[in-house]
Amino acid sequence: MFSVILKGLAIGLLLIFSVGPVIFTTIKQSINHGRRGGFSFIIGVWISDIIWIVLSNGFSEAIKILLDFKIPIGIAGCCFLIGMGIYFTFLKKIEPRRLQEPAEIAGDEITPAGKKKTNYFAILSSGFIINTLNPGVISFWVFTAATLASVYGLHDRIIIFATCMSATMLADIGKVMSAGYIGQRLSDRVILLINRISGILYLAFGVAILAGIVYTLIKD
Repeated sequence: MFSVILKGLAIGLLLIFSVGPVIFTTIKQSINHGRRGGFSFIIGVWISDIIWIVLSNGFSEAIKILLDFKIPIGIAGCCFLIGMGIYFTFLKKIEPRRLQEPAEIAGDEITPAGKKKTNYFAILSSGFIINTLNPGVISFWVFTAATLASVYGLHDRIIIFATCMSATMLADIGKVMSAGYIGQRLSDRVILLINRISGILYLAFGVAILAGIVYTLIKD
């Protein structure tokens, strides 16, 4: 039992310290929209991860079919990342917080008409889409499940993946809590800069993954 839990923690730590668009977006959403925005985003990511874990372990044939469409899924994910990169780098505007009421600073951007425009369901959906369409995430869960299935039974795999998700959830909660705290002490200019940097990172990840897909197609 102890070795099984350690295996789950090891996989969880691998996810926690992996660098990708999700970690930067979690921090950015927490700074822009407060803790509610950050939690909305990571809940979308969690839902995506749980779905991939269930599919990888319980529906191996369905996963094999999805892997046949790995390249189209990857291209769609790249286009989504690049689109978000263009938006946050060149189009995203931040309403100066000095024009907002104190209660609104934590999460809502206000339009000139004075209406709240934060859509937490849209933030949750973006977390779900970014994670679901990431070919790296697909490969990670599928190959991890396949590898563990050759060594562990279903009961042990449930413990491993439950431990893994618990560790990553706690880490994500820590990211949101700390980012929200820091965000309240950042100037509008710094927050805008963070958005620009995250947008550039979106573009970089999207272009890099797309280049890898194109290279694979040319090589084959």
